[in-house]
Amino acid sequence: MFTSFPLCLPPQDEQGPLLEFLEEKEQELNGLLRTSEQAILLLQERRSALISAAVTGQIDVRGLVPEAEAA
Repeated sequence: MFTSFPLCLPPQDEQGPLLEFLEEKEQELNGLLRTSEQAILLLQERRSALISAAVTGQIDVRGLVPEAEAA
């Protein structure tokens, strides 16, 4: 079905530099993804610790939220 469509490719001498550029960008994006995933995990841990500390009374959260917003 798709064999009848023409396929445009860059010249052979341009394909190598394009591939290198795309691989470099892929590595960059993968690094950013790993960093983001690590940050998300750390923030989830800190959120859990904060909630636990508030529930067990280790920190006093009264007065941090006005009464009108708390209801």
